[in-house]
Amino acid sequence: MRSFLRRLLLKPVLRLSAKYSSAPDKGRVFAALSKLLQCLRDGEKKKGPIINFNEHEGRFIIFSDQHKGARNGADDFTICEPAYLAALGHYNREGFHLVCLGDSEELWENGWLSVSKAQAPSFAQERLFHERNAFTKIFGNHDLLWENDPLAPVYLRSAFGSAVPIYEGVLLRTNTARGPLDIFCTHGHQGDEVSDGNWFSKFFVARIWAPFQSFLQINPNTPAYDTTLKSLHNTLMYEWSAQQPGMLLITGHTHQPVFESLTHIERLYRQLLYARAGNDPSVPAIEAEIKKRQFEYSSISEDYLKLKPTYFNSGCCCYVDGEITGIEIADGQLRLVKWRREGTEIKRDVLEESSLEELHRCL
Repeated sequence: MRSFLRRLLLKPVLRLSAKYSSAPDKGRVFAALSKLLQCLRDGEKKKGPIINFNEHEGRFIIFSDQHKGARNGADDFTICEPAYLAALGHYNREGFHLVCLGDSEELWENGWLSVSKAQAPSFAQERLFHERNAFTKIFGNHDLLWENDPLAPVYLRSAFGSAVPIYEGVLLRTNTARGPLDIFCTHGHQGDEVSDGNWFSKFFVARIWAPFQSFLQINPNTPAYDTTLKSLHNTLMYEWSAQQPGMLLITGHTHQPVFESLTHIERLYRQLLYARAGNDPSVPAIEAEIKKRQFEYSSISEDYLKLKPTYFNSGCCCYVDGEITGIEIADGQLRLVKWRREGTEIKRDVLEESSLEELHRCL
């Protein structure tokens, strides 16, 4: 029966999905982000908190897009679980504040009870941050249930032992030598006509549309899988953030790490340009890496040498090789980090790093 319905409905569903899903409109994106930022700055606590921190003493780790599922064949998180648990253990011991930046749970394809049972180890680790008041949970488009299900508080209490507020964003606020600096963190699905629409459209996506797609085993393009949409998302996030004075933007959503407004391939091209200019022996290695990675990206920004360092993306915790990426803020630095398996060990790599003061100077 499922196969018959899939053959019958595949094309209509994909047409509808293309028309309504993952279709960020520049005007809607800018308006939604500006509205949320203003709500946070105005102290609307239901939207999200302001967390003040000392530039050199504050410690945050931002992970997004775990997509924790039911530990079945469709659970993209399973292979990354060892790296995620090792990372959380490290950050908890070091006194970091954990920000889960949306799509932490895959609640389009799974019911909460199956996810909560299957993902008990990761919830236990996250709970340690919550118990010391060092946990902020943001919703995304794949876990919209946290915002619109009346039973969401009950579900969260069962996993974390006490009430867990759910927010649309968080504002991390500090001061550098150049004055106040805001770091605005949100999932990044704002402006999608369905996922970020009115109450009814959110309910429809989370409770009807997504389960319907899951039943038919139809995976329409979303920014996480479509390179064109990734590029569009990155462009819109950058253009909006570049207009905001004294502010950095950190999102997730695309599963594609971005540091200082550049994707990995754009940073490689910049490195290649500098290496060639300096006759650096690393040129062949950089060229080989570009050749390896170029098919992961649909476009390269023509202005990659001129972009302001205002936009960052945490990547995801569900890569097919078991690696995870995240954004660290610690010791006055903002870092893009990767956790990976090496033999029997899980190791942390710093992929990119800049000081908060230097980033602030460049705004």
